Amino acid sequence: MSMNDILLEVNDLHAGIEGKEILKGINLTIRPGEVHAIMGPNGSGKSTLSGVLAGDPRFTVTSGSACFHGVDLLSLSPENRSHEGLFLSFQYPVEIPGVSMVNFMRAAVNAKRKYFNEAPLSAGDFLKLMRQKRAVVELDNKLASRSVNEGFSGGEKKRNEIFQMAVLEPRLSILDETDSGLDIDALRIVASGVNKLKTDHNATIVITHYQRLLDYIRPDFVHILYKGRIVYSGGSELALELEEKGYDWIKEQVDGQEQS
Repeated sequence: MSMNDILLEVNDLHAGIEGKEILKGINLTIRPGEVHAIMGPNGSGKSTLSGVLAGDPRFTVTSGSACFHGVDLLSLSPENRSHEGLFLSFQYPVEIPGVSMVNFMRAAVNAKRKYFNEAPLSAGDFLKLMRQKRAVVELDNKLASRSVNEGFSGGEKKRNEIFQMAVLEPRLSILDETDSGLDIDALRIVASGVNKLKTDHNATIVITHYQRLLDYIRPDFVHILYKGRIVYSGGSELALELEEKGYDWIKEQVDGQEQS
């Protein structure tokens, strides 16, 4: 496989917040068509990794690199990372009162089109696109016409984010603990939307604490993050082993090796 087949290449990435190092040398290679699950106990650096890749200004990269389809990801502003095809689904989506979903999504789509010197979508073309994508995630028309996430339940907010993902058609989607607080029905709908949007040209990183989401979104690779490093990588069976043995097993293995 050539370098052209690599969508994201992270090399020895170190990053932290307010002088405290959290990521201590992350290496990760993602190719188009792949689903990668990143699991780990609380405080292991999972959300820091998603924030660093998305360009959250709270985090400082101290060394290492991240190359996104041939572009230096870390040199781009958060909005240009989005335009280049990176999408982050938040653990706790924010409410934006007074801004309708239609206007919000049309502005996002047209900002991306402007970035690539394409003409903006007309109102009619955009509404047609909205209708097509709404069907993918079973998003109610009433939700689509309301303010962004205002008064939405946890499940509605997550479904709304998958709808945004469908409209923006990113190359790489990072789902940061998108299963937190979801009941089984909402989890199924969100996972179904993610699965329908999967192609041979895009990839997904699923960051989760629990195995249950991976019953619905089947990962090709599972990575276990602990103390700021990926300490184990394997296939989907690794998530099942982790479910069976718990995170204490990882702590014993890794801390034992460090002490010996």
